[in-house]
Amino acid sequence: MPAMPSRLPRLAVIATAAGVFSALFGVGGGTVIVALLILWMGYGEREATGTSLTAIVIIAAFGVAAQAAYGNVDPAKGLLVGLPAIAGVLAGTALQQRLPPRAVSIAFAVLLVISAAVLVL
Repeated sequence: MPAMPSRLPRLAVIATAAGVFSALFGVGGGTVIVALLILWMGYGEREATGTSLTAIVIIAAFGVAAQAAYGNVDPAKGLLVGLPAIAGVLAGTALQQRLPPRAVSIAFAVLLVISAAVLVL
């Protein structure tokens, strides 16, 4: 991996793209941060995922505040979606640790391709 000073501009681009995608579409972590950390920064799948989840905490907090300013936040519905997702996060993390990194990368790529096809069609 390159030295930190040479990595900072790339990390800034990744972070900015994630913020824009988060605000526009409600996504940023999996589709932007993980992919670019792997492709541009040489992170492993697991490290990219953990780093992305850490960044999402910060991105989500500011995203909620910005969306709330426009009246787009329904806390009850957010809890209805968010609380059960905790079980999914725990199960997904346990599964990711048991699968070979290549299998996780392939599954992620398939998910992105299918998502893109569904959105376009």
